[in-house]
Amino acid sequence: MKPQETFDFQIRKSWIALSKMYNEQVAQYGLTVAMGFALLNIDIKKGTPSTSLGPKMGMESTSLSRLLNSLEKQSLISRESNPDDGRSVLITLTKEGLKMRNHSRQAVLDFNHQVLKEVTEDDIRGFFKVMTIVGKVVDAHRTEEMLKMT
Repeated sequence: MKPQETFDFQIRKSWIALSKMYNEQVAQYGLTVAMGFALLNIDIKKGTPSTSLGPKMGMESTSLSRLLNSLEKQSLISRESNPDDGRSVLITLTKEGLKMRNHSRQAVLDFNHQVLKEVTEDDIRGFFKVMTIVGKVVDAHRTEEMLKMT
């Protein structure tokens, strides 16, 4: 089997291309793809507990902490004590953060619109079905590896 015939190759190749495209778009606003993704995952009205943001984004706590520090330095987020749980921190968007979130959201919507113009409903269903299966296989593999480590 040739590398370009593997799921891994196609997913990685597409992700690298997507990442480059989005980085070019958000760079004009002083953002990175990770920053835009974080802004998109913060609840606009209620904020998001920092403890749930990492798993939502698939990030480790160290990486998330660096990312949140960068967002806070740029005044895109603020951290407040969580009124529902005094032990946790609530991440909220500032006015500027909401503006940057909207830029990120529009970039995602524009890309989605371009893809939708090129594919059929069956293509879309098939894509999501395969990607769901890929996610399940990855989760099962990770669980297997974790069990081996114990």
